[in-house]
Amino acid sequence: MKPEELLELAAGAMERAYAPYSRFTVGAALLGASGRVYLGCNVENAAYGPSNCAERTAVFKAVSEGERRFAAIAVVGGPGGRPEGPCPPCGVCRQVLREFCTDDFPIYLRRADGSAAAYTLGQLLPESFSGANLEV
Repeated sequence: MKPEELLELAAGAMERAYAPYSRFTVGAALLGASGRVYLGCNVENAAYGPSNCAERTAVFKAVSEGERRFAAIAVVGGPGGRPEGPCPPCGVCRQVLREFCTDDFPIYLRRADGSAAAYTLGQLLPESFSGANLEV
C-alpha cells in the first residue's frame, strides 16, 4: 500500500476522534504484515490520564485481533481537525510501536501540502529500550 493511501485512511480516522478538551484530533492507519489496515483515533477523557492516542488505539486493535507484525503506520493530526503539518507520534506511542516493530519500520506523516514525509522508528526513537534489553 502506498504511503498516500495510508495517509488518506488516517485522515478519515482523524474525523472520528473524540477530542472535546484539546480539540487536537489525530488519526492513524496501521498496516499489518497480513495486509489488513487497522484504524485508530485519539480518545480524550476529562481526567486526561485515561486518554488514548490514535497510534496506540490502532496498535491495540490490531493486537487484540491477533496481528503482531506490522509493515507501516500513517499519522495525520492537527488542531480543530485541520492537519497543518506533520504530527509525529508522542513518546509513549513510539515506545508501543517499538514493542512490535524494528528500527526500519516506516512512519508516514502528512505535510501541510498533503504529501508524505517518511521516517523510520529508529529515527524517531533512537537507542530505544525493547524486549531485547530484558533478555538474560
